[in-house]
Amino acid sequence: QEQLVESGGGLVQAGGSLRLSCAASGRTFMTYAMAWFPQAPGKEREFVGGISWSGRTYYADSVKGRFAISRDNADNELVQQMNSLKREGPALYYCAACHLRHNPGDVPVNAHGYSYWGQGTQVTVPS
Repeated sequence: QEQLVESGGGLVQAGGSLRLSCAASGRTFMTYAMAWFPQAPGKEREFVGGISWSGRTYYADSVKGRFAISRDNADNELVQQMNSLKREGPALYYCAACHLRHNPGDVPVNAHGYSYWGQGTQVTVPS
């Protein structure tokens, strides 16, 4: 059974850093675009960054220069390094995967485009 498991969340002060990981299992996600979607209480999930299966990265304007995404296809792992975190309160960071076999450079920015989701890892930057 396909599964995405996030880890690395926590409580960090503004200006600090966290490294989130997403371990994929149950299938190879080599031809899948993968992305991170934080969801704050009472809000929709929003795209902050993603990586195509060819390695091309995309970031929301709000995190450009602060977040960096990478993937290890051999280990089926997605990583997001988050630096200079802002006072945005709590958010549950979800890892998501979307099969794009014929679109190696694409990453959907709409959450509805993703078919696999993890359970989320909590990130809190006190506001």
